[in-house]
Amino acid sequence: MALGLLGILVSLALLITLAYRGVTIVVAAPLSALVAMLFSGAPILANYTEIFMPALANFIGQYFPMFLTGAIFGKLMTMAGYATDIARVVTRWLGPKRALLATVLTTALLTYGGISVFVVVFVMFPLARELFRAADIPRRLIPGAIAHGMLTFTMTALPGSPQVQNIIPGQAFQTTTFAAPGLGILGGTIIFILGMLWLEHRKRQLTARGEHFADPTALELRSGAGADIGAGAAAMSVGDGSSSRGSAGSSAGQTRTSPGPGATTAHDNGTGNGTDSGNTSDSASPARPSTPGMLTPPNHVFPFIPVLLVFLINFGCTMVLFPLMDWGYLQDERYGGIGLGDRAGAWAVLTALAGAILAILAMNARHLRWILQGITDGARNALLPIFNTASEVGYGAVVASLAAFALIREGIFGVSENALVASAVSTSTISGVTGSASGGMTIALNALGEELRDLAVDQGISLEAMHRITAMASGGLDSMPHNGAVITLIIVCGMTHRESYKDVGVVSLVIPVLVTAALIPLVLTVGSF
Repeated sequence: MALGLLGILVSLALLITLAYRGVTIVVAAPLSALVAMLFSGAPILANYTEIFMPALANFIGQYFPMFLTGAIFGKLMTMAGYATDIARVVTRWLGPKRALLATVLTTALLTYGGISVFVVVFVMFPLARELFRAADIPRRLIPGAIAHGMLTFTMTALPGSPQVQNIIPGQAFQTTTFAAPGLGILGGTIIFILGMLWLEHRKRQLTARGEHFADPTALELRSGAGADIGAGAAAMSVGDGSSSRGSAGSSAGQTRTSPGPGATTAHDNGTGNGTDSGNTSDSASPARPSTPGMLTPPNHVFPFIPVLLVFLINFGCTMVLFPLMDWGYLQDERYGGIGLGDRAGAWAVLTALAGAILAILAMNARHLRWILQGITDGARNALLPIFNTASEVGYGAVVASLAAFALIREGIFGVSENALVASAVSTSTISGVTGSASGGMTIALNALGEELRDLAVDQGISLEAMHRITAMASGGLDSMPHNGAVITLIIVCGMTHRESYKDVGVVSLVIPVLVTAALIPLVLTVGSF
């Protein structure tokens, strides 16, 4: 048993190391599972084909529709120019003097509106860079500001968030994405305020030290070039759309021949600037937008319509439409004998994203033939993110099947017999190890979900509170340095972990963990709200 436990720890260390080194999780997860099996003496082939692969396939079967529609939605929002226009409108309202607040709020709006975190990174970096330049704020704070807007309160705390991290708990606790709205709003507000206080404190601190926007970054000093490394990074594409934060960091280094999300390529117009969507070309074809890779919205109202639709349709289906419909047929054996509660959250988000996609297509009917290509690109770009996360889930299933995992289970419930505490501890710990909120939460709930749900019912703890606390717990320790979204964010911004991870870690790891921990006794005292 002790050797098996050592094998699990070694496999976890290997998974973290490989992910940090940029090895795709699709490869790293089965290799790490192999190490755990060798130490435990478990049959390798049987565990791979009968445990790893079914767990991987089950995750894809459940969540691929959300990854698919999310990736397509994000791609169309960037191709239509809506994501960039939303960012510019919000930043123009707030002005460069409030560059930090403008960056955080705009990122939050795009994330809560249904655009995946990887797409948001590429949309926001060029705009945040110009805002920081105008306000003369040190560039090292850009990753922290973007991380605060996309990896914290909008991803797990705010009720109705269409991100997959807010959908997964609903499958285990039969709740919706709007579970415990008061608790989510309270937690999200506290996280937002504390994060902004930290970023403003850091701005004053760095400015007092004499740091400026124009100061060369570590990468620039290393390369001996004075050019903005981040500008080149903005032209890269990692493949649009992982709602998962555990996608391999190596994807950040991939390039595409077609324009990536939130960035346009410099070919055709000869500007060499991949971030300015306002450039035009006299030779552009009438059937294609004048700016390669992005349309120009006819006005500043259009870009907000799809984002608003995501919320309205999600809310309407969850609170009004679905409860009024007859779902008795779901008890049929061919539908698995499920109830509406098992799928309501996922179906509402899926319907909302599909409706928003149709709205984008309708609003761009003149360019329909060209923009339909975004559906193909988005579908293609959904594959790697979901396989990354599903591979982590397969790894977790193998580990959970080993005899030594009983010691880990006992350790988790040894911390507390309270269902809410046990759920938060298990989810947060496994998310931190895997570097993935969605992957860690799925592993934890697959292994302990039924036991946690029954325990919560016996202890009189609201399942809605279980949903909200579990989701928020997943969005804390997952932001370790090997997290795929963190690695991509820092690379795109042209920074190093040494320069920027401190701020990313405080706003997306330390603060969410502390707030979640503080909310647990409140829930146990007053209940869900």
